Amino acid sequence: MYHKHSIGSFAQQEVLSYFRENIKDVLPSLPYQDDCYLLRWLRGENGDRGRKVMDADNIENWKAPEVIEKYLSGGQCGYDRDGCPVWYEVIGPLDPKGLFFSASKQDLIKYKFRDCQRLLQECDKQSQKLGKKVEMVMMIFDCEGLSLKHLWKPAIEHPGFIFLSVLHSPICTDQTYGTEVYGAPKLFPVAYNLIKHFLSEDTRKKIVVLGANWKEVLQKYIDHEEIPVEFGGTRTDPDGNPKCESKINYGGDIPKKYYVRNQVTQKYEHSVVVNRGSSHQVEYEILFPGCVLRWQFMSDGSDVGFGVYLKTKIGERQRAGDMTEVHPTQRYNAHMVPEDGSLTCSTPGVYVLRFDNTYSYLHAKKVSYTVEVLLPDKKSEEQIEQLGEKINEVALNNA
Repeated sequence: MYHKHSIGSFAQQEVLSYFRENIKDVLPSLPYQDDCYLLRWLRGENGDRGRKVMDADNIENWKAPEVIEKYLSGGQCGYDRDGCPVWYEVIGPLDPKGLFFSASKQDLIKYKFRDCQRLLQECDKQSQKLGKKVEMVMMIFDCEGLSLKHLWKPAIEHPGFIFLSVLHSPICTDQTYGTEVYGAPKLFPVAYNLIKHFLSEDTRKKIVVLGANWKEVLQKYIDHEEIPVEFGGTRTDPDGNPKCESKINYGGDIPKKYYVRNQVTQKYEHSVVVNRGSSHQVEYEILFPGCVLRWQFMSDGSDVGFGVYLKTKIGERQRAGDMTEVHPTQRYNAHMVPEDGSLTCSTPGVYVLRFDNTYSYLHAKKVSYTVEVLLPDKKSEEQIEQLGEKINEVALNNA
């Protein structure tokens, strides 16, 4: 689980020696001259460009929008047994759509970038305090409450906004030694499969999914006095708050008074005209349970009906009444606000997304839509299944 970077390899030492020799004239002016600092600099070529874009030297003078300060969850609280800072990401209460409608992508990225900067500064402070080099961060992801709302397409497709943004920041990736994920629901493998492509292979290796005994596991690496009561420790805020909300932001649903836009510009993959008094069906075959169907659509000029069905006979078109309804048909004002949604498919089979215009005797409807099948990450799915088996085994032994 502990995956700490070492600067001991021969090749790495060769590069460091060459680099040190070539910057010896400016070396005394650097904040630090040790190998760890120089190695961080070498790894951070892309991060250096990011620092310029984010105006990193002046970022502490930047005032973030109020909605981000209040509702973007996460925070640093305490230190592990080696003195490394511990960062908590609280996923469940996060409102991806609300944040996207209330703040710019640039401000969201900049806020997370500032978090990374502060973590690095905290490492430097700990190094001075403890008299040893502290350059790693432990990250804990509370996935309890992870749901389909977190798979909202615009948020997932923007890597700077996704809940793992801190984890794959070019500044922080090399400083992260361990990432604990607990409270992971069955939806976690799908969510992880969507974002893992934004993570380096080295970063993926640091992620560990914890089971029902996550509180005990955390205390192996963090003293209980450093862990908030909310996460199984004894630490509280000075006023006794068990969540340590002075350190960790728990987010929440964003009031619409903060919204600066009502929709995100979306390009659709398909377009069809649904004639008056008729419907249009789109079929997707789901081969195994746990996959997620995700859709977005808009209509032109008037509302349109939409529902999802599971076919009972393969190889032939079926009427709605002959199929199993798994997402009830409703009429949507998709001509005013584009619709999006998703469905976790618990049963393999052929799923039918049905655009309904049977109620309209006068007007055809043009519908633009995009549909995707999201697959779970098999490795994380197997981890969660194994954890479930262990929990059942313990329950049987104690029965």
